[in-house]
Amino acid sequence: MNFKESLHNKAQVVEKHLATFFNEHQNEFEKKLHDSMKYSLLSGGKRIRPILALEIGRLFGAHESQVIDYACAIEMIHTYSLIHDDLPAMDDDDLRRGKKTNHIVYGEAMAILAGDGLLNYAFELMSDKAISMNHVNAMKAVSKASGHQGMIGGQVADIMSEDQGGDADILHYIQMNKTSALLTCALLAGGHIAGADDKVIKNLERLGACVGIAFQIKDDILDIESDEETLGKPIGSDEKNKKLTYPSLHGLEASKEKLLSLTQEAHDILDGFSGDVTFLKMLVDYLCYRNS
Repeated sequence: MNFKESLHNKAQVVEKHLATFFNEHQNEFEKKLHDSMKYSLLSGGKRIRPILALEIGRLFGAHESQVIDYACAIEMIHTYSLIHDDLPAMDDDDLRRGKKTNHIVYGEAMAILAGDGLLNYAFELMSDKAISMNHVNAMKAVSKASGHQGMIGGQVADIMSEDQGGDADILHYIQMNKTSALLTCALLAGGHIAGADDKVIKNLERLGACVGIAFQIKDDILDIESDEETLGKPIGSDEKNKKLTYPSLHGLEASKEKLLSLTQEAHDILDGFSGDVTFLKMLVDYLCYRNS
């Protein structure tokens, strides 16, 4: 298998579907909002979360057409979180994926509203496509993961930990909620739509935790070791904002060791599933050893 080619092809499936949204406008105000929403939604990105949803759906018997709208809804939620993360009140970043951040191009007010629009439309899209209890369960997983007991809760803990230090328990809470939750719900959405049983769902939760924490640790390492051109955004922001990260708490070498152990654990979980998990294992490696 040519992993890079396969990843590109799968990302293009998502890209083409995302491009079908927000192209009709009732007036100039709606067009301005849609332009801002599409600026960030279609700005590239790895499309990891929707690909995970589609691949898990495939693994357990769901057709792509059954999962694609939920996969894109999760990407909309992810994009909204990035728009808001970049705002001056949050991380105050000027670059995202090598491009000017949304608020730099459209202004802070429009960026906030664009994020709000993406979040709300994600749930409108999922509810429109909910034709069975499996879809409802998928939507519940996405709701919890993106809400106050998931991504938003993790962001609050991240902000409150700035300049305050913290311990391993606080760091784990941030990792599990700010980053892992949305990755995990992508896996769960694919699993639920495919009708996976409770045992599989539990293993998908474990897999999401491993991949999510590893993904965040890799992000933290790149913020130290990479450069702005490669990463597509400023480096050293964690140190500048005095954020609680795995390297700040445990050191760089221990972070790399933890990354290796989490990657192996994710492989072990995937090996327990029936069906072809070759691409998924390669994807885990890609996420954990990427350069940007």
